Amino acid sequence: MTKNPALGKVKTRLAKTVGDERALEIYIKLLEHTKSITKDLSSDKKVFYTDFIPEDDFWNSYQKYLQIEGDLGDKMKAAFLQAFEEGYKKVLIIGGDCADLTEMMIKRAFDALDKAPIVIGPAQDGGYYLLAMTQMIDEIFENKAWSTDQVLSETLKDLEKLKISRVLLPILNDVDEWEDLPEDWR
Repeated sequence: MTKNPALGKVKTRLAKTVGDERALEIYIKLLEHTKSITKDLSSDKKVFYTDFIPEDDFWNSYQKYLQIEGDLGDKMKAAFLQAFEEGYKKVLIIGGDCADLTEMMIKRAFDALDKAPIVIGPAQDGGYYLLAMTQMIDEIFENKAWSTDQVLSETLKDLEKLKISRVLLPILNDVDEWEDLPEDWR
């Protein structure tokens, strides 16, 4: 799941500190990091864009789709649903803004799906950087205050209410503010 890199449209909270041009540079670096940790995975890879599908970008070896209209929950739900309808048994979504995410952690998430039907990579900001499932669980995409510190806790409450087991990965940091950047990126 990615936004099309465009000046003034990405990493807007970060841009308040560093400006739109630097925020765009950082966002592109985050996307390049995401590609570097996913390119060698043996799984099929799809990129879901917000606005349009570019003819030529660094995701050329990936399958490309447009995100549907709606909030983040609607978009993720549609992407999961599409993958399950295409016959995939394990589906994993990541955003493009976690500089700490590694290829090994993604492999670990896929492996954990053998133990539980859902794997979540919690982010320090109260959301998550990774969501993986073996079955469609509509409720986790509904009635959420997306982009707030309540997303993870609300999701975990849904799973508890539904009596669905889950595996949690280590807490990592999404890049939203200047303080979130790795030291060597500043």
